[in-house]
Amino acid sequence: MSFSCESVARYILPLYRAFVAKELIEKYGYTQVKAAKKLGTTQAAISQYLAHKRGRKSIPNYAEIAPAVQEAAAKVAAQMATSEMSREEFSDSFCDLCIELQKTGKIYMAHGRHARKK
Repeated sequence: MSFSCESVARYILPLYRAFVAKELIEKYGYTQVKAAKKLGTTQAAISQYLAHKRGRKSIPNYAEIAPAVQEAAAKVAAQMATSEMSREEFSDSFCDLCIELQKTGKIYMAHGRHARKK
């Protein structure tokens, strides 16, 4: 299955946010409102992530991708909870995750010279 950055943002970013939100709330005692502010989203979106209404639908290769996404999300949540993390740094952390998923062959990015088929 090949992805584009648009597909990754549509499918994997919500999963990443869902895992980060869950960590912030369950492990670090954040409220949904505080987690939403940290993630640059709304409390309603956080509620949907926690209720599995958003962030897990129709993800190709979910079982293979989810553990890596969850691990990265746990690290980011720990950083968010213990220090300030800008939205740009959060965005960069997602790009790092995407690159890692490409390197491990869990996703194949079909967008020119960066594409590597494993």
